[in-house]
Amino acid sequence: MTGDEAHDSQVVKQLIDSVEAADYLLAVKGYDAENIRIFVKNKNMIPVIPMRSNSKRLSKEFDKYLYQLRYLVENVFSRLKHFRAIAIRFDKLARNDQSMVYIACMFIWCKTK
Repeated sequence: MTGDEAHDSQVVKQLIDSVEAADYLLAVKGYDAENIRIFVKNKNMIPVIPMRSNSKRLSKEFDKYLYQLRYLVENVFSRLKHFRAIAIRFDKLARNDQSMVYIACMFIWCKTK
């Protein structure tokens, strides 16, 4: 968890290191940096990151179908934002914030069943 003033791409390497096994990394244009792509490839994952509009290079790995499936994750984040404590980052401690996310995910999961 980063502070509000820091972009998540600054800690993307620690996040990728915490993943045990994955074939692809789906990310938005904000993560379009050559050092991130190289780091992901060194972890034996395929980066599915669209190029920025001002990019002069092409991405051979970009899979449009996989990128479109990213909306499933976006929908979960959208539903999590309905919980006020999560949306405004009410909790000061990361463990309390994480606990609230777990509880909210339980409610979302129970609602879909």
